[in-house]
Amino acid sequence: MMLFVISGCSGTIGTEEKYIKIQKRIGYENTYQDFKEITENEQVQKVKTILDKADWEKAKVEMSRDPDYQFIFQFKNPNTEAKAVVHMLWLNKYSLELVRGSHEYVHLNEEDSEVLLEILVGEINDK
Repeated sequence: MMLFVISGCSGTIGTEEKYIKIQKRIGYENTYQDFKEITENEQVQKVKTILDKADWEKAKVEMSRDPDYQFIFQFKNPNTEAKAVVHMLWLNKYSLELVRGSHEYVHLNEEDSEVLLEILVGEINDK
């Protein structure tokens, strides 16, 4: 069986422009509200690069608290359909920990943590 996909644009899903939708935890419960959207392509690509080069471990982890933030990459073109993978983010004193989907975990180094935090949250971590 062959499947052909015809698209009205010249790019493919891998190169199509995306934005990042971020939600922030409210209180101590697993409740989130929309926090901000990052639409500037340079910033989106910087986040994607950091996450792509991170040394993700295949592991199911249980953290002591719910994530401080969660975010997804969304396509700017509303007609593009793809399953969004939730990235859960925990702030620590000098670094960030992330879970991607349900079975990938990474503890970022301090430098990547600062860049990611500045872009996603708009501040330097001082916890």
